[in-house]
Amino acid sequence: MAMTSSSKFIIHAALAGNLLVAVTKFVAAYFTRSSAMISEGIHSLVDTGNQVLLLWGLKQAERPPEPDFPFGHGKEVYFWSFVVAVLIFAVGAGVSLYEGVLHILEPAPIENILVNYIVLVCAMVFEGFAWFFAMRQLKQTKGDNGYFQAVRKGKDPTLFVVVFEDSAAMLGLLVALAGNLLYELTGNPYFDGGASIVIGLLLGATAIWLAYETKGLLIGERAARHVISGITAVLAAHPVVSHVNEVLTMHLGPEDILANISVDFDDAANGAQIEKALAELEAGITARHPEVKKIYIKGQARPLPA
Repeated sequence: MAMTSSSKFIIHAALAGNLLVAVTKFVAAYFTRSSAMISEGIHSLVDTGNQVLLLWGLKQAERPPEPDFPFGHGKEVYFWSFVVAVLIFAVGAGVSLYEGVLHILEPAPIENILVNYIVLVCAMVFEGFAWFFAMRQLKQTKGDNGYFQAVRKGKDPTLFVVVFEDSAAMLGLLVALAGNLLYELTGNPYFDGGASIVIGLLLGATAIWLAYETKGLLIGERAARHVISGITAVLAAHPVVSHVNEVLTMHLGPEDILANISVDFDDAANGAQIEKALAELEAGITARHPEVKKIYIKGQARPLPA
């Protein structure tokens, strides 16, 4: 629940920043006719919609289990995170590339370029705050892993979606600023359209990476290795368990893990001892890893060596 609360705070911060930035960018684009600024406005508008979808996903994921969905709705978070990646690619990257190509084919001068500079600098401040909060949360959750490793191993897509979006936003602002500056220095309008194309490519790359990272969680990614090792250690330490055959896990949500376990119980153990052992094993696993919320243990003879 703490992870969800932190994710909601980060998403709300990003939503507020992106909405404010989107409005200012479109106002600037109206007065300056800058292709890069239009692309940046679309970028921020798409990001704003994405935050709404992520919040919707978190809300849907909190719904309790029901007959048609006995394991709950935790995977809603993964589904809507994947939708966000598709939207970034289709809308953000697609429209930015279209605007860039259009302004290269039909170049037009940028008017009132000072407005662009003011808006871009303000946007960097707003986006910078959102990026700071997201990176601070990622730093708290990454442990001893590097940032890249933390994203690869992370099970909360709402966090790394916001980190990716905010990082792409900061880079996009720098590209738009560079495009405007080069236009002002050279008078060449192609720099403006070129900046829009670079922003589109940046968004496309971000979307593809997000989709790749979310796909595994959506189709049933296992728990982290230390969680599986911890479960195995609890099982192996119990005196009634003679052998741990298999530990299969799957994330049903960022903090909701399903564990299907096969163990070989001691042949001398009677029904009452096995029943007691099952209760103790479940309690031990939950105490060590509270995120393992659904545990199914099956007694099965140890497989014979091939």
